[in-house]
Amino acid sequence: MSLSKKEHLVELNKVSKNTLMETLEIEITDFGDDFLVARMPVNSRVYQPDGVLHGGATAALAESVGSFASHLFTDLDTFFVRGIEITANHLKSVTDGYVHAKATFLHKGRTTQLLDIRVTDDLDNLVSVCKLSTISLPKKK
Repeated sequence: MSLSKKEHLVELNKVSKNTLMETLEIEITDFGDDFLVARMPVNSRVYQPDGVLHGGATAALAESVGSFASHLFTDLDTFFVRGIEITANHLKSVTDGYVHAKATFLHKGRTTQLLDIRVTDDLDNLVSVCKLSTISLPKKK
């Protein structure tokens, strides 16, 4: 029997136990054939000293979402995935609510992948634009 989308989301989020994703309360909220979406609460855990969302936390959200997307679309019995470069352009400050990150593929090669990650606030305002490069390497037999 196939899992429903809601059941898939529960299973996907279980993988985050005892990881940075759990620490930052990052939750996968949606996925499709070529995208993955997650959210992270904006609170004192992810603030800069002046009470706004820390760019490093935003980058961690983006890398988590992009890497997770690469994992979903890779044969993990044969390959493992690692992030190799991330860039982040922060455009807007956020002080509360959630930020939502949507990762989509710009390039889905056999070895390298390039993802575009758009981070928005609860009102769908663009907060950050990130790019993540990942690499799929063969597991040693």
